[in-house]
Amino acid sequence: MRNNNKLANGIAIGIGFGTAVGILTDNLGLWLGVGIAIGAGIGTTLNKKDKSEESDKS
Repeated sequence: MRNNNKLANGIAIGIGFGTAVGILTDNLGLWLGVGIAIGAGIGTTLNKKDKSEESDKS
C-alpha cells in the first residue's frame, strides 16, 4: 500500500495557489502565507478523514 501524506500535498497545493494569487495581486508575501495556511488546513482535514475511514474498516 502506498503511503500518501495528505498534509504535504495540501501545503504544496496551497503554495501554488498562494503564489498565483500573490503574483496577480502584487502581494506575494500575504498570499503565500494564506495559501500555506489553507493548504495545511485542507491537508489536516484529509488526513483525519483518511484515518477515520481506515479505523471504520478494521
